[in-house]
Amino acid sequence: GVRLAPKEKLEVPVLFMPAEMKIYKTQVVIHVMRENGENWPYEVTAESNTDLTRNVTVAENGETQGILWIYPIHGMPEAPQQKSVVIRCEARQRLEQRVELLLIGVVPGESALPDAGNSATVAAGALSNTPEVTDGSSATLEFLYELQYQSDEIRSQLDSLVGMQLLEKEWDTESRIVTLIFNVVFAPSKPMRNTATLVVQCTAGGLWKFPLLFIATEPKVDDVINIAAVGLNKESIVSFKLTSQTR
Repeated sequence: GVRLAPKEKLEVPVLFMPAEMKIYKTQVVIHVMRENGENWPYEVTAESNTDLTRNVTVAENGETQGILWIYPIHGMPEAPQQKSVVIRCEARQRLEQRVELLLIGVVPGESALPDAGNSATVAAGALSNTPEVTDGSSATLEFLYELQYQSDEIRSQLDSLVGMQLLEKEWDTESRIVTLIFNVVFAPSKPMRNTATLVVQCTAGGLWKFPLLFIATEPKVDDVINIAAVGLNKESIVSFKLTSQTR
């Protein structure tokens, strides 16, 4: 019953309030008919294009009675953002730290996300497919995880300094909590303080984000150089070598 003037815009509000961490699918269908009740003279026949026949409603005389716009909607629930995990290491050292992350509200499901590896928001090669998580029953869970950065500048600073590997997975079916244990490697070359976000996605539905704070503290003093004076107003010289770690 919504009337639209020529060139007028129609806003269709969509509310998403998920009850579980799983994929929700629906469609928004807009059905347009002439205000005077007349049909469009175009007749839809058996030879008409399949997409065309799906997007129109046909009157008894074969004329077009209404036009349909169909918008598929996929709802992906996202868990509240967790507290930051701090990874602290002294510059020019190498740290390996086990990080335990809890995924709350996981719902097992057989269907995976379509084209999950081709998402436009994911950098090529950054999305990792993890092994399955099982509890001994027929239910199976699969996860995708990726380390995201706030900017390309931060990515260039951390990409070669940070490594992550999924070590263990545990699933408590009663509490519906999946525990993922990662091994994080941090090898900073100089002092810094940068953030990243570990994004975990369940193929059955659900998205969890875990902020990571990488802190590289000042390195220890390499050596102490003593210069002995040979006399007043006379130069004293000492030489030492510096080796670059990069080209």
